Amino acid sequence: MSSITTDQGILHYEVFGRGRPVILLHGWLGSWGLWQETMSFLGQNNYRTYALDFWGFGESGRKLDTYQVKDFVALVDQFMDKLGIISCPLVGHSMGGTVSLLVAMNYPERVQKVTVVGSPIKGTSLAFPLKLAGYPLVANFLFTFFGAFRRVMKVASRFISRDPRFPDMMDKDLSSLTLKSFLLSIASLHRTDLRPNLHNLSIPVLGMYGDRDNIVSPREWKTLSDGYPAARTARFKTAGHFIMLDEPRDFMNTLKGFLDEPRPEVR
Repeated sequence: MSSITTDQGILHYEVFGRGRPVILLHGWLGSWGLWQETMSFLGQNNYRTYALDFWGFGESGRKLDTYQVKDFVALVDQFMDKLGIISCPLVGHSMGGTVSLLVAMNYPERVQKVTVVGSPIKGTSLAFPLKLAGYPLVANFLFTFFGAFRRVMKVASRFISRDPRFPDMMDKDLSSLTLKSFLLSIASLHRTDLRPNLHNLSIPVLGMYGDRDNIVSPREWKTLSDGYPAARTARFKTAGHFIMLDEPRDFMNTLKGFLDEPRPEVR
């Protein structure tokens, strides 16, 4: 377990492997634990992998109200600065992918390439229950009956990923949430729209989407392609929102193939 101290609280991360650095970012309600198998795979193939917990998630601090998407963008910049990582690829799942693209837009010198996994390009592509979760009344209700909410989510998680470990993974991550981290992060993600600025990118981008995704519209691969024609997309017919759990071998081979490629001139 490793951590750094920031003005916004403790930032927890894990690191594995030797070689070129790559940073892995989790999605809403998640934590670094989602990436354990990916870290092991890449770490044995000449990459030094860093997986972060966003503020308010996992084992990172939760003292301030820094739980919006823009705050997580600043978090990645701070993390790289603290660890002396000048530039590297970013890999983000769901909200983490949205953050990754925003880091590339706001700190282009930091990012060599981006992989997004089931990520919303426009916040309106979120499933209806996630949109509702961004309203204070709904979030307060869920946290008032949080024990029941966790039990419902444990049952519902079986319809989100077919990995038998996922219900316990989801429940563990839910246990570390606060009302503010839950509410502010999803509300800001719902308001986010990357389309107006996608054309400003000048790096390789890979979008990975599961055709059975019921959390973010699987049609977001097209939104990414329309907004940034240089982007490459990979679709996984039998995967849902958590491609790395539903189709781990194809996911990791596709990701490694993209990371291994030398960076071309996009434009």
